[in-house]
Amino acid sequence: MKILLVHNDYGVFSGEEAVFEAMASLLERRGHTVRWFRRSSKEIPHMRFGRVRAFFSGIYNSGAAKAMRGVLAEYRPDIVHVQNVYPLISPSVLSVCRRARAPVVMTLQNYRLVCPSGLHQRNGRVCEKCCGGREYWCLLCNCEESLPKSVGYALRNWIARRFGLFRRNVTLYVCLTEFQKGRLVAEGFAPQRLMVVPNMTDATDDVGAPVAARPYVGYAGRVSPEKGIHLLLEAARRNPEIPFRVAGAYDRMPGVVRQAPPNLSFLGPLEHQAMDEFYRASRMTVLCSTWFEGLPMVLIEAMMRGTPVVAPRIGGIPEVVDDGGTGVLFEPGNVDDLSDKVRHLWNHPDVCQQMGNAARKKAIDQYSPEPYYRRLMEVYQRAVQLGPVGAVDAGR
Repeated sequence: MKILLVHNDYGVFSGEEAVFEAMASLLERRGHTVRWFRRSSKEIPHMRFGRVRAFFSGIYNSGAAKAMRGVLAEYRPDIVHVQNVYPLISPSVLSVCRRARAPVVMTLQNYRLVCPSGLHQRNGRVCEKCCGGREYWCLLCNCEESLPKSVGYALRNWIARRFGLFRRNVTLYVCLTEFQKGRLVAEGFAPQRLMVVPNMTDATDDVGAPVAARPYVGYAGRVSPEKGIHLLLEAARRNPEIPFRVAGAYDRMPGVVRQAPPNLSFLGPLEHQAMDEFYRASRMTVLCSTWFEGLPMVLIEAMMRGTPVVAPRIGGIPEVVDDGGTGVLFEPGNVDDLSDKVRHLWNHPDVCQQMGNAARKKAIDQYSPEPYYRRLMEVYQRAVQLGPVGAVDAGR
């Protein structure tokens, strides 16, 4: 099968890039031919009038549409698999694919089709004001803390919805969780055009030391407000006898290092091997997010290494973390609940070990490359059956 992957990289390498690149590698190992149609937001500072051009290209980029026509004519893919088109590619390429009769599959790593920011969050709390076609709230609330940026986000979402740039041109959508699928159905997307394929992580034979011997509580991922970092710091402050380690870039919250209690250390971003060792040395991995999340890679990467997870009961996370089985769930934003559950697991390493064993089994059964590949092929086969016209005929 010939597959064209479409993605606009973010300014900083993210989990979305990691997931898409891992998928590409898996497809190539299975004998498929893969080509990229790719841009990067890193280009913007080096472009003349970069921010202005990004503003308009996010709405419609005729140059990207022209380039896509050329690629489709030369490559003739069986499937076009899209992940992110903002801001330098734009939805303009989707209608080009439909006219070229190339089925389009789109993976949704966030909630951007119904929320301009993609996070469903404002001021540290879940926000759903833009649902139901009310993108103007992104501007009124200045969700991006920059009026030009908020205008651009709201405008591009409004135009995409008003002219059906996604709904009329995407054959099938790939959701990461049933929760995410339910959100889109509630917004009017046809259920038959939504398929659930959770992210994957590579299987590993080395799970590290027994949980009881692991020396700290780990947090992995970007350090930013929507990740609930203030909860993590307070949980560490309330458990001074427990060491906490944070792996991830903290440039979005540069002052956070000075706010940390003595038992919490920031390690900064780690390379692949160091990240692997970080997971294998964590007695538990904590996620504190205050937004719905998609399917955080940190959860399944930790679980694959036999590490139990402490995470909020929000969005699709309960589909990944079995409360009392592969980890524990706490009430979102409740630092008392988070602190108590971290302390309980730390003081009961035998329970941690049992949960870690269960977490690894679930990760292998559901999130390793083999089950992921089977699900992805089901999506591709269904998209080919529907064809590009099926995107219109199959419902909204």
